[in-house]
Amino acid sequence: MVFSEPVFMFLFLPVSLLVYYAVPFRFKNAVLFFTGLLFYSWGEPVYVLIMVLSTLIDYLAGRVMNRFDSNEIIRKAALIVSVVMNLSLLGVFKYSGFFIDSINSLFGISLYNPNLPLPIGISFFTFQSMSYTIDLYRRNITVQKSFVKFAAFVTMFPQIVAGPIVLYDNVARELEERKIDFEALSSGISIFICGLCKKVLIANS
Repeated sequence: MVFSEPVFMFLFLPVSLLVYYAVPFRFKNAVLFFTGLLFYSWGEPVYVLIMVLSTLIDYLAGRVMNRFDSNEIIRKAALIVSVVMNLSLLGVFKYSGFFIDSINSLFGISLYNPNLPLPIGISFFTFQSMSYTIDLYRRNITVQKSFVKFAAFVTMFPQIVAGPIVLYDNVARELEERKIDFEALSSGISIFICGLCKKVLIANS
């Protein structure tokens, strides 16, 4: 699903906004989480599990760092697990085909190349999720104990497939408490409409 598709503009976005503003605040992060999953799974019904796995890895790494805050060895081990597993996921999908083809060409063998399709936005959500554990290890932020709130940060659909990468520190306060700002909402709608018009003009030029 892309922002210019009719199904997004006339179904997904209106329904998501209606549900988001209708539910009490304690459920709003859950709405962001599940709409993010639905948005991503619309185009990646299988690879949405990769995004959930990456999110879960970094959430658990963060909880381990918090639980063993005074043990630098365990904290560093949790960070290493987070970084290695995230970069491994990214590497498998982005570079495994290249390495297999290179090995086959170099040694004249025929290793099977699965030619895995690249999940949409994998670089964005991988680095965004991983940046949380890095900042937590550096003690630049405090741990997020709620998986739903952390997942809402990672899977928020407006930026999940095209960025930008958002640092956790920039949204930590809003995950706990935020107010409806109609001026900001109207400004966001204006920006969205301008961007959509530009896309249409470029496509028709």
